Amino acid sequence: MNDFPVHIGDEVTFSKTVSESDVYLFAGITGDLSPNHVNEEAMRKSKYGRRIVHGALLVGYMSNCSTALCARVNTPNETPVSLGYDRVRFIAPVFIGDTITVTYRVTEIDALKRESRAQVRVTARGELCAIATHILRWVPNE
Repeated sequence: MNDFPVHIGDEVTFSKTVSESDVYLFAGITGDLSPNHVNEEAMRKSKYGRRIVHGALLVGYMSNCSTALCARVNTPNETPVSLGYDRVRFIAPVFIGDTITVTYRVTEIDALKRESRAQVRVTARGELCAIATHILRWVPNE
């Protein structure tokens, strides 16, 4: 296991228009029915002027990129497992109907710990909306 399965600079992107269905399905699954996400009339009175997408749903889209990166590599002797997302920040809102682009870029490798870290960025409307650092551990199958 001397050769690490990913390299610094490896990158995956994912784009999607976030629909009202996405937000309502997520709200139903999680029970997060905050007016911020499901009450258009209440949000019209806010600074945002309309409903905003759940931040946790954006983290789910980040996970899509992690999975895509892992699918690109052949690791028969290891299983990649997420250790989590550090320094998650929601910088600007994502609105229902926005097309987001998630960029996942490997920035660090610790071959001894069998861990990789990636910078994850979510953009919409040409604006940075969310960032995080993702940690993957490559666990031996033995």
